[in-house]
Amino acid sequence: MTDAPLIAILDDEPQIRHLLSQALEQAGFRTQSFARATEFEAALRRITPDVCLIDLGLPDRDGLAVVHRLAMDSGATIIIISGRAQVQDRITGLELGADDYIIKPFEPSEVVARIRARLRKPAQAQTRNARTLKFAGWTADFDRYLLTSPDGSETPLSHAEAEVLRMFTDNPRRLITRAQMLETLGGSAGDSFDRAMDVRISRLRTKLGEDPKNPRLIKTIYGAGYIFLAELD
Repeated sequence: MTDAPLIAILDDEPQIRHLLSQALEQAGFRTQSFARATEFEAALRRITPDVCLIDLGLPDRDGLAVVHRLAMDSGATIIIISGRAQVQDRITGLELGADDYIIKPFEPSEVVARIRARLRKPAQAQTRNARTLKFAGWTADFDRYLLTSPDGSETPLSHAEAEVLRMFTDNPRRLITRAQMLETLGGSAGDSFDRAMDVRISRLRTKLGEDPKNPRLIKTIYGAGYIFLAELD
């Protein structure tokens, strides 16, 4: 059990924390639960969760701010679990670095399934690919979530950005359609997924120093998808 993935739960509702903890522990995961953002962030100095379940309606801090900071500072998978059902809320959460968004009320079995799906993807990719890849003078370190430019400057990657870059480096010079993105990265088909992908790719291009009007590495094929044009070193 000590080797089981650790799931951190941040939600101010005791019933939700209990429901999630019970379902996840029955499924073989370890859990730690927190009612306040301050408690959760303090705990991150001593624990390293594999997945963080974050509620947005927290008593001491904006949940979206917690998501954004976590995405910048941690390699953990971030799943928002919230009663906010508006499309814009989902888009904002994904733009700020969340990997998935589940709307309350939810079925605990769905949460377990989504977590398992997210945890399978890095393990599958790791068997096929090196943890550090080089292309066009850049170095992507997928363990440290770090991008190093040809001049040696370092830029952190969010978990979501790293997933997108990994998808591209797994498929150099091949067209990747929206359907393939959905299958590879997971999520729910629709405008919110498409918008989230567009935002993540835009942010990735910025970190790669791309000219938005004439990108050299990540090319948009309008009406079809994207092509990663760099050769791996």
